[in-house]
Amino acid sequence: RRAVPPGRSRARSRGAAGAALLPSMLMFGVILASSGLLLMIERGILAQVGPPPPHPPAGPSRRDGRDSPAELELEVLRDTRNRTIRALCGQRSMPRSVWELPPGQRRTVLRHLLVSDKYRFLYCYVPKVACSNWKRILKVLDGALESVDVQGKMDHKSDLVFLGDMKPEEISYRLKHYYKFIFVRNPMERLLSAYRNKFGEIKEYQQKYGVEIVRRYRKNGGNSAGDDVTFSEFLRYLLDEDVERMNEHWMPIYNLCQPCAVRYDFIGSYERLHADANHVLEHIQSPSFVRFPERQAWYKPVTAETLHYYLCNTQRRLIKELLPKYILDFSLFAYPLPNITSEFCRQ
Repeated sequence: RRAVPPGRSRARSRGAAGAALLPSMLMFGVILASSGLLLMIERGILAQVGPPPPHPPAGPSRRDGRDSPAELELEVLRDTRNRTIRALCGQRSMPRSVWELPPGQRRTVLRHLLVSDKYRFLYCYVPKVACSNWKRILKVLDGALESVDVQGKMDHKSDLVFLGDMKPEEISYRLKHYYKFIFVRNPMERLLSAYRNKFGEIKEYQQKYGVEIVRRYRKNGGNSAGDDVTFSEFLRYLLDEDVERMNEHWMPIYNLCQPCAVRYDFIGSYERLHADANHVLEHIQSPSFVRFPERQAWYKPVTAETLHYYLCNTQRRLIKELLPKYILDFSLFAYPLPNITSEFCRQ
């Protein structure tokens, strides 16, 4: 987990020339070729695309039997995600199961799949997409926690069952028969949330990553305590990192949860967190007293204005070069690429 010097990941990639492409790289190539996203990036990052459309609020169907516009919009979003995933994962080169993944990728996804044998579901947790609250729910369902509202620091390991700790036959059975779900988030918003949290509040991350990032990318930065990492320095660090070796808080969702190798039954959105969470809780038939926790009072959400400010005050070249590493998250989960054109940023 130590920060990797700039040249090492590049050296590894050069040394692997001629080897078989990893499934994630193959899918990346298919995405670029089939959707023209690379062309969009080269032309200024979707100059014609404005901010993402608002996600529809939760609400019951109309009593006359017709769906409301909000529900129709949500249905279109889900249909887009499902069609994209089916099209890309249907390619011959894509993995059909976790056993077709390279060992490193298989370890990553199996240690991010949490298991509830009592309620027969698998949840792939994604850091910075409300995973702490989902872990609380799992602990309550298992009886290890009295309530989702219990105060105290969240222990992300104890009283949780990880699929990766099971035997191969146990893993295969659960992947085949259990209800499987993930929650996703706008990739750039998730990166900004990780940056603000880890380098603005968590001393461990400041010392473990921040000190090295500043030393590497700032002239005379050797005296930094790691608590003053700029967003641009963080993005430069991500550019030099091997995706498969990234910290889970900024590793792409695709690499964490492998949606081709694991056929998820439901993909929830951070933007519709409570409505989608209630859908899952209803589906697994959780007890009525178990509900998705409310946001903590101290939590500072990333607003559209905050994201706009950070992106528009970052070199366009830096964002343009970083997008290919997260292009699968944008494409598979139907998030628009960030608009950082001069016209949009002047607003």
